[in-house]
Amino acid sequence: MKHTNSQFLFLGTGSSLGVPVMGCQCLVCQSTSEFNHRLRPSALITTSHEKKILIDCGPDLRQQILRHRIQAIDGLIITHAHNDHTAGIDDLRPFCYRQEKPLPCLLSKETAQDIFKRFYYMFDQETSKHQSVTKFDWHYLEKDTGSISLDEIKIEYLTYEQLGMKVNGFRFGNLAYICDIRSYPSSIFDLLKGVDILIVSALRFTPSAVHFSVDEAVEFSKKVGASKTWLTHISHDLEHEKTNAYLPANVQLAYDGLQFEFLL
Repeated sequence: MKHTNSQFLFLGTGSSLGVPVMGCQCLVCQSTSEFNHRLRPSALITTSHEKKILIDCGPDLRQQILRHRIQAIDGLIITHAHNDHTAGIDDLRPFCYRQEKPLPCLLSKETAQDIFKRFYYMFDQETSKHQSVTKFDWHYLEKDTGSISLDEIKIEYLTYEQLGMKVNGFRFGNLAYICDIRSYPSSIFDLLKGVDILIVSALRFTPSAVHFSVDEAVEFSKKVGASKTWLTHISHDLEHEKTNAYLPANVQLAYDGLQFEFLL
C-alpha cells in the first residue's frame, strides 16, 4: 500500500479548562508565551488530496476555525462525549450549509447516544427537517477495535474507558492519536505496533485518576516504540519550556498551531 504525505495540525492542546484557567493567577496562566496559551483539545488532518478531517469539536471550535482560516471540513471524528470534545458540534453548521449535504461523522454508538441527548434540539424529528440545522451522516464504530473508511480515508481505531465512558483512539497510517487515557487493555500495544508518531494526553506531573501524568505518558510512549511523541490535553500545571527541558528529546509538549507531516 502506498502511503502519502498528509498534514496534522493541533487546533488545541489544553485540558478541559483550557489555559489560562479562568480566575487563576499562577505563573503559567499569567504567562505571555503563546506556548502556554492552550485551547481545548482538537486537531485537523489534511490529506494529500486536500480532504480535511476534524478530530473533536470542543467549546473553542469557532475560535480555532477562524484562527486557522479553515474553509471546509470534509469529515468529523469524535473520540468521546465529554464537553471539552463535543461542545462546539453545532458550530459546524456553516460547513453543512456550503456543502449542502450532511457532514460525515465517525464515532461510537455510545458517544452518539450521549450527543443525541445533550443536543436533542438538533435531532428532533421535526426540527431536523429544517435546512438551518446541522446535519450529520453517522458512521458508527461497531466493535472495540477495527478499521473503517471515512471519505475514502482508512482509519484504524481502538477503545478504552475514562470513568466508565467509552473513548476511542485512532490510527492514521504511521500516526496515532490517543487522548483522555488512563486505563487501557494490554492489547493496545499490538494495535499501535509500528506507529512512528504518537500523540497522547498528559495532564500534569502529579497523578490523576483519569489521565496520564507526564511520566506515565513517557512510559507509554516507550512501550509503543514511537520515534516521536507529542503530549496534548495539557493543564496549567505544565510550563512549556521547563517541561520540555525535563522530557526526553523524542517526547515534547505539543502547542496550539503546531503542524507537521505524516504518512497516511
